[in-house]
Amino acid sequence: MASYSKLTDLFSIQSQLDYALEDATTQEEKENLVHQYLNKIDENEDLNIPDFEEGTSVNVLSSELEWLNTDGPLSLRKELSGKVVVLDFFTYCCINCMHLLPDLHQLEQRYTIEDGLVVVGVHSAKFPNEKVLQNVCSAVLRYNITHPVVNDGDAHLWQELEVSCWPTLVLLGPRGNLLFSLVGEGHREQLFLFTTAALKHYREKGLLKDHSLRIKLYRDSLPPSILFFPGKIAMDPSSKRLAIADTGHHRILVVSSTGQVLHSVGGHSSGRRDGDLSEARFCSPQGVFIKGDTVYVADTENHLIRKIDLLEGKVSTLAGIGVQGTDKEGGAPGSQQPISSPWDVTLGNAGGDVLWIAMAGTHQIWALFLEDGKLPKGSESKKGTCVRFAGSGNEENRNNAYPHKAGLAQPSGLALAPMEPWECLFIADSESSTIRSLSLKDGAVKHVVGGERDPLNLFAFGDVDGKGVDAKLQHPLGVSWDEGRSLLYVADSYNHKIKVVDPKTKHCKVLAGSGDAGNDLGQGFLESSFNEPGGLCVGDGGKLLYVADTNNHCIKVLDLETKTVSLFPVVGEPQVDTILKTTTNAAVPKKLPKLPRSAPVLTMPSINVSSGQSVTLLLKLALPTRTKLTEEAPSFWSLSAEGNDWLLEGQDVTGNIGDISKPISILLSIPAVPLAPNPTLTLDAWVYCCLCEGGVCMMKAVSFKQPLMIGPTPQEGSVTIALEHDF
Repeated sequence: MASYSKLTDLFSIQSQLDYALEDATTQEEKENLVHQYLNKIDENEDLNIPDFEEGTSVNVLSSELEWLNTDGPLSLRKELSGKVVVLDFFTYCCINCMHLLPDLHQLEQRYTIEDGLVVVGVHSAKFPNEKVLQNVCSAVLRYNITHPVVNDGDAHLWQELEVSCWPTLVLLGPRGNLLFSLVGEGHREQLFLFTTAALKHYREKGLLKDHSLRIKLYRDSLPPSILFFPGKIAMDPSSKRLAIADTGHHRILVVSSTGQVLHSVGGHSSGRRDGDLSEARFCSPQGVFIKGDTVYVADTENHLIRKIDLLEGKVSTLAGIGVQGTDKEGGAPGSQQPISSPWDVTLGNAGGDVLWIAMAGTHQIWALFLEDGKLPKGSESKKGTCVRFAGSGNEENRNNAYPHKAGLAQPSGLALAPMEPWECLFIADSESSTIRSLSLKDGAVKHVVGGERDPLNLFAFGDVDGKGVDAKLQHPLGVSWDEGRSLLYVADSYNHKIKVVDPKTKHCKVLAGSGDAGNDLGQGFLESSFNEPGGLCVGDGGKLLYVADTNNHCIKVLDLETKTVSLFPVVGEPQVDTILKTTTNAAVPKKLPKLPRSAPVLTMPSINVSSGQSVTLLLKLALPTRTKLTEEAPSFWSLSAEGNDWLLEGQDVTGNIGDISKPISILLSIPAVPLAPNPTLTLDAWVYCCLCEGGVCMMKAVSFKQPLMIGPTPQEGSVTIALEHDF
């Protein structure tokens, strides 16, 4: 690939463009600057790079690289010739890399391979476990990556391009020439600007080709399963019901102690919606905590904290605005407080009930006050406030007596030890490969096991039993506290083991797992095998340990008395969910019919909204007297935004009309960084109805055109748009 000098030249030229773009005030000025930049960079032949198999300092053969989502290796000189290529250097444990995936997905929604754009993920592992092809395959499934991915296990491509951090994007022109580089997350506007300009530039020069690629998605070869990458699991001791984050199916399951499904909330597709249990939608939820008839959920990729009220049959949002936040202080009411990739939750006390949150996206621990209360070394907080408790926001392994000066690194698991002498939160700090404690008395953050003493070294990982820093873990994701034994159980995810820690002596040892990724129950704890277990919880009075064995798509039970491992059966779907699926999902046609010419098209006045704001479309339809809906031909609605598909990414775009006498609420979230200032929504409705007398049936339809004017300044609250029509 390219030598370091070529990238240095690129950075030098691009830095001039970056400075110029800061002073540009209009989109036209920005596009002109990028066009001038591309004309200049096209003259520099030194920025052409060799093909994948033509490494300059190492011998990188395509046959040595492992490709996913394609029928075979891709070449810059063959398959990728005539394409604008985005190389995404990532590693699948990295939360910043995860944050970039929605941007890439929206980019691929906007421009297809035939348009001339190809995204190629270059997986460059941090941890040894991430070099294994099968583990990369699992990550590609988990994050729903549908573009080609090359597993560069030995980091040859990374080294040849002198990439220095995850994530890094490198944009290439149609002859394999370096165009742009973007380091880190948060460059969505630049990514779309550069890609759009490059496609236009090379299309006008006649250098783009419209050929397709041999895409073959790995996910299409897999059989269905009841669970799909379960993330976390929690138990309510009083009822012995379990809450399971069925992360890959975007739903929460509440099951009995025998595994019978009692409630299925959300799934199977991702989305974001409050309301009845049958209507609610999640996006890759991870953390769960269940108490009585309440389940708290870390709705990770929606950047929300949700509450499931099983008694009332409702789902509500407690914190977050539905888009990734960058705030590292907090203090606003939950519904107005942006948060970032919450990964786990647990219920505790700080003068009143509080929900502790492992905020992986900002490397912090936050508190959501369910009642008025006060944090150690903090001020009083009102009910509903969501605020940072610990962590500076810097990704570090830094312990400190003052919580705001401590540095965490992608905290991913929480366990509460409420009784003396502990009175703390135990934290699985995944990227530092440590277990830490956070005092509920004074807020001090302390080391328990793993890692090392240098707060800036996040590469001190391994698989070693021992005490304190002599013990080594590899990207632990889950912790669970055994009150009776005063022991902490750890899901040592990338070592494929369950470990046990005595926090009094700081000694850590293997409890279960051979260390080989597998799915063998074994004859005992040490002969059993796991595959990246992500969550665990103690149950049955400390006799059992439930493990979410993530990559094996199952829940396992460790009997702590007999030292045996068994599979926890998750069986059945509740009757109500089966009925709702047939009446609300299956009834919407896969291919929508055309609107009849007689259907009125109603253009509504333009509405002002803001980036990141929630919008509710309230559809109100009325039938003529003595007319009713036809049960045999269910009515439905469809939402679109022609030319602006980014606006509906992750939203529900179809739904049924089950009761025309009630308004239908359709929730929409405006992206934090809109791609166009004035998109137009189109809401079409098809209504099948019959006269009550005479048996005459008909189909009626209507189309609403709703222009939006999206302002750049976020506004509080939500906007409701009423769309009404009498047939």
